Amino acid sequence: MAVKLKIKKGDKVLVIAGRDKGKSGEVLAVFPTENRAMVQGVNMVRRHTRQSAQSEGGIISREAKIHLSNLALADPKDGKATRVGYKINDDGSKSRIAKRSGEVIDG
Repeated sequence: MAVKLKIKKGDKVLVIAGRDKGKSGEVLAVFPTENRAMVQGVNMVRRHTRQSAQSEGGIISREAKIHLSNLALADPKDGKATRVGYKINDDGSKSRIAKRSGEVIDG
């Protein structure tokens, strides 16, 4: 079942649970069907890769997907974790706001 996601690509997020609790980063990709996101510098895993014509072999560190329930949006005002709300503007468009400070979240 499709759920409305409140976190989008390019958002600054904080990890609130799990191995990387306390870390922050930018969302690189969101996977709505899996309720997961990939965050820069968070949930790093090591992959053993075989050498090919394009790349060298060895152990490569890269980001893995992390569940959205373990992420919270960073407030644009002070950088702390916040929930997301919506506000209907005068022209009828909808924008995301931070519940903590009331600031509009650009993105």
